[in-house]
Order: sequence, then structure tokens, then C-alpha cells
Amino acid sequence: QVQLVESGGGLVQPGGSLRLSCAASGSISSILHMGWYRQAPGKQRELVARINRSSFTNYADSVKGRFTISRDNAKNTVYLQMNSLKPEDTAVYYCNVLTVLTVTYWGQGTQVTVSS
Repeated sequence: QVQLVESGGGLVQPGGSLRLSCAASGSISSILHMGWYRQAPGKQRELVARINRSSFTNYADSVKGRFTISRDNAKNTVYLQMNSLKPEDTAVYYCNVLTVLTVTYWGQGTQVTVSS
């Protein structure tokens, strides 16, 4: 079992920045990938960014150049630095991990609202 606790969401003006954090606990050694998904009202949940044990990353095209995912293995934490935020980035952001047993865990979600 893996438990995930997210923090860092909130309200920000267009062009602003936020940093999301997700701390993992439990069966940490079983984690392969850590990442962030988001779901806007009326839309499907989509991948934002993902990072593996070797710090290889991939991003959704819509956030490339603006968002940066990073991972602190010592703290079992994954971060999402979001810059140049746009209103279309408004969504609930979910932390996600995939384990070696191909089990997926989700955080509780944190709201990000980009509005003037």
C-alpha cells in the first residue's frame, strides 16, 4: 500500500506560478513512476507530467515549457512547478504513482484555479 498526501493548490492569476507537492508513504520501494494528472469540469482526467526512478520525464504537450516535474527520492516526494499559468490549467490535480506490481494509487486531489 502507498499513501499520497498532496499540497500546494490554490488560486492564482494568469501568468502566475504554483508548486504542487505530493508526499508518499508506505511501500515506497515499490514505486516506479510518480506523476500528476488533472481533471477539469466536464472533461476526462489527463496526464500532466510523469517521472520515473531514473528521473526520465514526459509531459503533456499543453504544459511543455511551462511545467516542471521533479522527484526527491530521499523525501519520497514529487513536485510539480507550474509557471505561466493559464485559465485553461484550472482543474483538480491528482498525484499518481505506479508500483512494480502495476498497481496505481491516487492522491485526494488539490484544486488549482487560474483566474483574474
